[in-house]
Amino acid sequence: MPRKKKAEAPAETAKAAAKAKKAKETEPKKPKSVVSAVLARERVITEPTDEARELYNQSRYGNVIDEGKIQLSLLEALYLMEKGRLKVIDGRKKAISFDSFVKKAKKVEPNFWIRYCVFKDMRNRGYIIKTALKFGADFRVYDRGVKPGEDHARWIVYPVHEGEHLTWYEFSAKNRVAHSTKKRLLIGVVDDEGDVTYYEIRWVRP
Repeated sequence: MPRKKKAEAPAETAKAAAKAKKAKETEPKKPKSVVSAVLARERVITEPTDEARELYNQSRYGNVIDEGKIQLSLLEALYLMEKGRLKVIDGRKKAISFDSFVKKAKKVEPNFWIRYCVFKDMRNRGYIIKTALKFGADFRVYDRGVKPGEDHARWIVYPVHEGEHLTWYEFSAKNRVAHSTKKRLLIGVVDDEGDVTYYEIRWVRP
């Protein structure tokens, strides 16, 4: 007659489960793949790879163009470089460093670093942030969990340096843009350390 297997005590079961969980947590994580791209004037173009498409599908980095390539803005490219997700090369197939990329971008956009600080901060907070040139603003920002095409952006954002002065005319113009596009207005004030403070402005009827 076969022996009956002794039931494992609840305490031993919990202990074994905890040990297995700890072992799983200590396993080395699979490194995220690095996407290759080429700097072409004011844009960065990736190779038509599954990894590049994944960046777009998951977090809406860039836009899909011909042959499945992803076109990234300079801001998106620099952010992905800083995160170790993107390698950018020039026309001679030479890798471009972070600092070198910033210098090149500043030649195209003098206000690039201020805009990047706001872009980076929003992405780090979990928001999808895209250009808003067609609205007359720097950026449009979507609620967490919302992707472009699924719903409208909630805010338009204007980055400014803390030492910059806005006239009432400029301030009023930004409010009109937000009001006409039915979005909330955010002013992202960047200090000398690159930290960002946001001020949300809304219309109030007396």
